[in-house]
Amino acid sequence: MRSEITKREEEVMDLLWEYGPLTVAEMLQHYDEPRPHFNTVSTMVRSLEKKGFTTHMAEGLSYRYAPTMDREQYGQRYLGGVIRDYLDNSYKKVVSQFVEDERISLEELKDLVRMIEKDRRRK
Repeated sequence: MRSEITKREEEVMDLLWEYGPLTVAEMLQHYDEPRPHFNTVSTMVRSLEKKGFTTHMAEGLSYRYAPTMDREQYGQRYLGGVIRDYLDNSYKKVVSQFVEDERISLEELKDLVRMIEKDRRRK
């Protein structure tokens, strides 16, 4: 079973990705009014830690929370989970679906293949 980030938890992660390690009190300063309750944010950040998305460091009587991965790493992890769970772990199906839905043109797909081949030749 995969642990994903809820929409509310994603708001906390966005703060951590944008501003770096923060205490719950500092996170609250970045919310628009009406701000969530301190305990709500505290619960979310602890839930994120249980799921492996944040870590904490003691700071006086409080904790400073930091993300365990950057936004791009999370995006790759999330996309990989979607592909695994909903598309039979087939990246070929993903690309095929994009072409069928006309989200990527055949010419763009050919450009992508050329870029990959060029990158592989350099390595």
